[in-house]
Amino acid sequence: MSAAQKRSGAVRKSKKGPSVGTGGYGRKSLEGKGPTPKAEDRPYHKAFKNKELAERSAAKRGNTKGGSAPRGRSTGGRSKNSEELVTGRNSVVESLRAGIPAKALYVAIRIEVDDRVRESLKIAAERGIPVLEASKPELDRMTDEAIHQGLVLQIPPYNYADALETVKATISKFKKGHIKNAPLFVALDGITDPRNLGAIIRSASAFSAHAVIVPERRSVGLTASAWKTSAGAAVRVPVTRAPNLTATLKSMKEAGVFVIGLDGEGDVSLPELGLATEPLCIVVGSEGKGLSRLVRENCDSIVSIPINSGMESLNASMAVGITLYEVSRKRSG
Repeated sequence: MSAAQKRSGAVRKSKKGPSVGTGGYGRKSLEGKGPTPKAEDRPYHKAFKNKELAERSAAKRGNTKGGSAPRGRSTGGRSKNSEELVTGRNSVVESLRAGIPAKALYVAIRIEVDDRVRESLKIAAERGIPVLEASKPELDRMTDEAIHQGLVLQIPPYNYADALETVKATISKFKKGHIKNAPLFVALDGITDPRNLGAIIRSASAFSAHAVIVPERRSVGLTASAWKTSAGAAVRVPVTRAPNLTATLKSMKEAGVFVIGLDGEGDVSLPELGLATEPLCIVVGSEGKGLSRLVRENCDSIVSIPINSGMESLNASMAVGITLYEVSRKRSG
C-alpha cells in the first residue's frame, strides 16, 4: 500500500470475525409489510378509482351484486343481461347506420380519423349517443384485447317481453279489430347463430309478423351481431322469450293459434298450406338437428318447402323468409 493511499484513506479496513447482532430487536423491521395488495385495492392507484366507478355504474343499473364494468365482445361467459360491445371501425359504423340502440361510443385518444370514424361521430352526435375518449390500454382491457381500431360501441341489454303475454295481447287486439291481419308469430327451436336470428327478424318485419319467440335456454339472444343483421328491424318487431318453448306452444294452441313446424320431410307442402289465413305460429329448427321431438309433437302440421332434389336443405332464415312470403301472399289473395 502506497503512502499516498494511506494519507487519503482510500483503502478501507475489512471486518474480520463475526459481527455483533441486534439481539432480536430488529426482527420486526425485517418481517416486511406482507404481500403487495392488488392494484384495485390500493386507494391511491388508478385501478381503485376505476373499480369504484364501475361499482357505482352497476348500482345505477340495478345490479345489486355490483361487480366490474361490462367487458368482452358480444360473445362469452357473461350474464344474459350484460351489455355488449361492438368493436372495429367497420362494425361500429355499420351498427350505427342500422340504428342499433347504443349507450356510448368510445373513441381512442389521438385516433387517426378516417371516413368511418368521421361518420360514426356524426351519427352519434345526431342520435345523442355520448362519445367518450379512452386510452388504447383502456379499450384493450374493455374488449378483452379484441381488435377495436380505436372505436368501441356499447350496446345496452335487450329488454325481452314475455312470449305468452305478447301472444295473448296480440290476439286480444285482433279480436277487437285494432290490427287487420291475423296474428302471425315466428318461433325458433335451437337456433344459435345470431345472424340467423337477425335475418329472421328482418323477414318477420318485411311480412308483417307480430313477434319473434326465442327460448330462454340453448338459443341465441339479440346480440350486437343479430341487431346488425336485422338492419334495425328489431326496433319494429319485438323479440320475446319463452321459459319453455314446448309449454308456450301448447298455451298458444289453447288460445287459438295454429302451430306449424318447418321440415324437409313434412306431411304438407307449403303451397298447399290451408292455415295461412288463421292465427299462425311458424316454428323453425336448426339446420343440423331440425325440430326437437317435443316441439314436433306439439305442431298442428309439419310443412315442407319444395326444393330441387339436389339440395339437401335450406338455411333456417331463408326457410322462414319463404314461408312468410307464402303466408303473406295467401292472406292478401
